[in-house]
This record gives sequence, structure tokens and C-alpha cells, in this order.
Amino acid sequence: MVRRALVRSYTIARRIVVTVVGTTVVLFGIAMIALPGPAVLVIPLGLAILGLEFAWARRWLHHLKQRTHDAANQLRGTRGP
Repeated sequence: MVRRALVRSYTIARRIVVTVVGTTVVLFGIAMIALPGPAVLVIPLGLAILGLEFAWARRWLHHLKQRTHDAANQLRGTRGP
């Protein structure tokens, strides 16, 4: 009973920490779009952190990776698989 409560508390605390840290990183990345800074690195990092707990963040990160890959292939003049 106590063990189950501790595991549940840990799970909730981890989810809160991941949410706060990931959201903060994404917001800093969004701010870096207008301010000097590596927004193109920080935003995916925030999504990766959020992706530890949330499926929607993993989907957004996958979509972002796919679009980046497609844009790189288009710049190179090649087509991907």
C-alpha cells in the first residue's frame, strides 16, 4: 500500500517536472525566434523533453524531423525514400 503510494507520487512528480521543464524550454525557443539564439535547436529539445511523457509531443517532434529532412533533401536537389 505504501509502496504503491510512493510509486504513484513519483509518477506524478516526474510528469510535473517534465511538463514544467519541457514547456519552459519550448517557450524559450519560441522567444529565440525573435531574439538572438538557436531557436531551431531549442524548440526540438523542448519537444523531446515533453515527449518523455506526452505522445502529442513525440508526434510533433517526428513531424518536425520529417519536414527538416524533406527540406534538406530539397536543398540538395535529391528525393528521399
